[in-house]
Amino acid sequence: MTRTETLELLVATLQQTNASQSESIRQLTRQNEQLQNKLDELLAQVAWLNRQLFGRKSEKLSRLDPNQLSLFEQPVQSLEPEPLEETVVEQTTTPMVTKKKERQNRKLLEGLPVVEVVIEPQDLDLTKYKRIGEEHTRTLEFEPGKLYVKEIIRPKYGLKDNTALPQEYQDGIVIADLPLLPIYKGLPGASLLAEILLQKYEYHVPFYRQIREFHHLCLKIPENTLHGWFKPACELLKPLYDELKKQVLAVDYIQVDETTLPIINKQSHKAVREYLWMVRAVTSGLVFFHYDDGSRSQETARNLLEPFKGYLQSDGYAAYNVFEGKERVCLVGCLVHIRRHYETAKEENKSQAKYVLAKIQELYRIEQAADIQGISPEMRMSKRQKQALPILDELEQWMETTYPKVLPKSQMGQAIAYAYTLWPRMRNYLKDGKLKIDNNLAENAIRPIALSRKNFLFCGNHEAAENTDVICSLLASCKASQVNPREWLTEIIAWLPYYTRDKGKDLKELLPNYWVSPR
Repeated sequence: MTRTETLELLVATLQQTNASQSESIRQLTRQNEQLQNKLDELLAQVAWLNRQLFGRKSEKLSRLDPNQLSLFEQPVQSLEPEPLEETVVEQTTTPMVTKKKERQNRKLLEGLPVVEVVIEPQDLDLTKYKRIGEEHTRTLEFEPGKLYVKEIIRPKYGLKDNTALPQEYQDGIVIADLPLLPIYKGLPGASLLAEILLQKYEYHVPFYRQIREFHHLCLKIPENTLHGWFKPACELLKPLYDELKKQVLAVDYIQVDETTLPIINKQSHKAVREYLWMVRAVTSGLVFFHYDDGSRSQETARNLLEPFKGYLQSDGYAAYNVFEGKERVCLVGCLVHIRRHYETAKEENKSQAKYVLAKIQELYRIEQAADIQGISPEMRMSKRQKQALPILDELEQWMETTYPKVLPKSQMGQAIAYAYTLWPRMRNYLKDGKLKIDNNLAENAIRPIALSRKNFLFCGNHEAAENTDVICSLLASCKASQVNPREWLTEIIAWLPYYTRDKGKDLKELLPNYWVSPR
């Protein structure tokens, strides 16, 4: 082999080696890029986890308070009611003579102050009647920080002259009717029942803590007695709850959301995470919760909201897709849920996230300015068309051009995918000035449930969960209607027995948005 041939062979070998090394470099470069992308994704996840553990929980923008509720995962307990102690009837050795054993719960009243209320018969001619005795009925009442006994005294009157005829529509012996009690032949009065429910669901105080407080107020009440009062109180309020649901679904604008509600499974004897639905009538100030054996299915959403016609505002939960394209329902998106995803992506891609968050802040400032000005819904809608619509168009175009440049599984990729999918619904808030830009009112209504979960831990069964529905719905409606829950609950517990007896009375009159404080 000549020198030239040797050199040519050497050059060819070197070229082949160089090509092989170049291919190896390209492969290593691609691997490095993939590993770098994976590292960025993992770092973003670590940053998100650190923020959840150690960062600020507020999602408020600067100089703006959307009052957004943070995500929560704490669970609810509701103590299962136990039956009230029954009166024991003891037979004596003497035939045909029955002696009642003294009721044990009456001993609870010893040492408590007594307030007497005398109820006289109406339209009674005292010239014809003389007082022959009186009937006493006791109820246990509550004032903040004070328990007392209300003794209802009903004087009895009999004819002075046995030969005289009684007054028209009256008997020989006359006594005023006993006011209907919240619990038939029960000891607790309306104020005490109202306080027990308020303590449990408004102030999130479990029964065992309430019992401790009652002991400090000189009332030695057994726990099963308190449970026995709870169930009939919920049954008393149930018809009003049904009327509340009817009124909420009759409006044309609602907000919906769901939250978890741990329930004890009797087979496994463990708490199972079930779901509670919330529906809020934005304009009427009424709220109700709905429990359907813990289901969060699309079928439950369809059945629950079947009577509704109008604007339905929610987050991006897929169950509400059943109403997509329906003529009677217009789905409206929630900007807070969209913003939340970009807040999460800020740790991964700060510049892109800050751009979107700044645009979202502009949208909120438009709403804030409209609130300050106190403009009508019509003027607000016009303001949105002029100022908000261009921002929405700009954000939509930005998402279309940016998404191909980011990894689909990255935080930014997920944020864009979530927002872009819901963007047509988000635009729907421009259609009516009464519509809100977010679902915050719904999440605020759920907040008491989250606080209760921290104290109650779980519901004992499905019945306890349904009782939670009833009470929390009424109290949430009080809050939405800016009604004092103690005053309202005390009065309606006292009045509901009369509405239950008289089917002609309209329960709607007792709802918080119709109720007028007696003061």
